[in-house]
Amino acid sequence: MAISLSSEPTWDLILPRHTHQSSSLSCVQIDQPEFDVPLKQDQEQKTYAQIFREYLTYLNQLGTLLGGDPNKVQEHAFMSLIITSRLFQFLRPLEQRRAQGKLFQMVTIDQLKPTRPRWMKCVEKTGTFFEPTLAALFVREAFDPSTRSAAMELFTAIRDALITRLRKLPWMNEETQNMAQDKVAQLQVEMGASEWALKPELARQEYRDIQLGPNFLQSVLSCVRSLQARIVQSFLQPCPQHRWKVSPWEVNAYYSISDHVVVFPAGLLQPPFFHPGYPRAVNFGAAGSIMAHELLHIFYQLLLPGGCPACDTHALQEALLCLKRHYAAFPLPSGTSFNDSLTFLENAADVGGLAIALQAYSKRLLWHHGETVLPRLDLSPQQIFFRSYAQVMCREPSPQESYDTHSPPHLRVHGPLSSTPAFARYFRCARGTLLSPSSRCQLW
Repeated sequence: MAISLSSEPTWDLILPRHTHQSSSLSCVQIDQPEFDVPLKQDQEQKTYAQIFREYLTYLNQLGTLLGGDPNKVQEHAFMSLIITSRLFQFLRPLEQRRAQGKLFQMVTIDQLKPTRPRWMKCVEKTGTFFEPTLAALFVREAFDPSTRSAAMELFTAIRDALITRLRKLPWMNEETQNMAQDKVAQLQVEMGASEWALKPELARQEYRDIQLGPNFLQSVLSCVRSLQARIVQSFLQPCPQHRWKVSPWEVNAYYSISDHVVVFPAGLLQPPFFHPGYPRAVNFGAAGSIMAHELLHIFYQLLLPGGCPACDTHALQEALLCLKRHYAAFPLPSGTSFNDSLTFLENAADVGGLAIALQAYSKRLLWHHGETVLPRLDLSPQQIFFRSYAQVMCREPSPQESYDTHSPPHLRVHGPLSSTPAFARYFRCARGTLLSPSSRCQLW
């Protein structure tokens, strides 16, 4: 038996089993306890009116208990119900969302047993409400100038390898190659934390309306109100600089199409992904391959149908089809599934990212004779490079793997490694085996 925790709020708290049409498991669906009203067409007129009155009464009582003026509470509660009811007109029906798999996050009962420690919840809430202050503290502690300098040096090597590789792609003509190189040259790079988050005077302005006191509930409510006001205000004011989508301590890098900026948070540029004192093989295999992956996001449009009219369409389509067949040939572990139409662009970035990182690392070895190896590991520098990449991609599959834009972890390891001839050479893989196929694709 599994419990399905909804990712979208709905009215019904417990639904009968087999609510998820694509699942044969017996499920109990427990939706988030959000303030909401039912869709009118799902209820009889008399029943709907009764539910509406009861819910309005509940909101009035709750607002009054929290210290609100009864008259104002009733006015705001009634207005919120009106707005919510109007918003429902633009939502897709609940059954349609269920059928598309957008309502479910499957977890087993055993996965619900571990209790999260209180300190973890406190850290998360503090990070949510006081991110600018924590960002400055985290970056000061974990991303000093020497680390930033080493990370930028790594990124420069990856960027230069990409530019070199763009000149040799058979499906790009000279015009497209020049355009691609210009886009790379114009790219903005942000590392560690946003410039705004590291300015303490701005942070103090952010929190001037927060009232912290001995009452924990009132303190939390004050923080929530302040955060909501900041979010609304941020969308009402012009933002000349890119607004970060991740916190500095997170490990998720990304490329913003609208701002043409690539972001590498300080959390990513930490062990085990990166460290100035690590062997270069480790840094290039882990953080370097991630950097190259994100840079290839710049050119996603070229891979879409009609996205590159000046390219050699036949050569490009052959490379795309080859890569699709390559991933489709891998056996999947029992119970694993993925949508190759959702993951294809990420697969292309995985394969290309590893190839670019290897090219950058090989060039760096030519400049610096000798390379540090890891103790008690009988591995060459090149083997350490590939091991470092595999360690980054290897993880436990997530509950929502079927709806992820990335392939399952074992494919993110096997797909790029088997597409790289150097891997089979350095690990002496027999030709025709899983990780040393007889033929390979070259998209990037």
